[in-house]
Amino acid sequence: MFNLKTSLTLLFAAITLTGCIGVNAQRVAPVTSNTPTPKKILIVLTNHEQLGNTGQKTGFYLDEATHPHAVFTQAGFEVDFASPTGEAAPIDPKSYKLNDPLNKKFVENPKVMAKVEDTLSPEEVKPSEYKAIFFAGGHGTMWDFPNNQKLAQLTAAIYEQGGVVGAVCHGPAALVNVKLSNDAYLVAGKTVAAFTNEEEAAVGLTKIMPFLLESKLIERGAKHTEAPNFQAHVVVSDRLVTGQNPASAIGVAEQMVRLLK
Repeated sequence: MFNLKTSLTLLFAAITLTGCIGVNAQRVAPVTSNTPTPKKILIVLTNHEQLGNTGQKTGFYLDEATHPHAVFTQAGFEVDFASPTGEAAPIDPKSYKLNDPLNKKFVENPKVMAKVEDTLSPEEVKPSEYKAIFFAGGHGTMWDFPNNQKLAQLTAAIYEQGGVVGAVCHGPAALVNVKLSNDAYLVAGKTVAAFTNEEEAAVGLTKIMPFLLESKLIERGAKHTEAPNFQAHVVVSDRLVTGQNPASAIGVAEQMVRLLK
């Protein structure tokens, strides 16, 4: 009798213990990552430095990188620089004006200039790390932005993950061949601004350019809008922000930051 009672007691204890272990296992909290969502913006610069057959140098327009860079960093974003080849990005000599305090601060910052002189290639960029991509202008972009497939794919990836795409002046040259996963052009049906055909004529480069940016954007289905020559003009269309000329660079960056808040 004693043995039977003892056996039953032990059996009950074992069942109870097993049940407790099961309950405790269900209460274990799932492992979660404490890694914060990255707060980064990618600025893309041209590598092209020959202005067609003129014998003149070109590159990226300094204001169109320095002014947005200042807006982005002041808003708390980390900024990286990329280019079609992942090599040094030349500054258009005509834009190298250090009486502009933002230009001066930019070129005298060794950490920033190290990134400009050794940019990331599109293949090195992980789209998931960036909230936005911004294309600085300069006439050089007309040669190496439009037909870089990896750059187009990177742009589409950032946009389709909910990111913001921005471009100013000749920077929208990067957008003319960007297609989304539905095979539609990114700019199709959107309102945009870019360096106009009239502005190109005003600077005497209509016949030097490989194509006219305003005309190509319209060809891709965009609705192009413009202000008088060389006046600031910024357009927001969904998560695409574009600006007409160097005077529009700060405005584009500010509108991008607004969308990212």
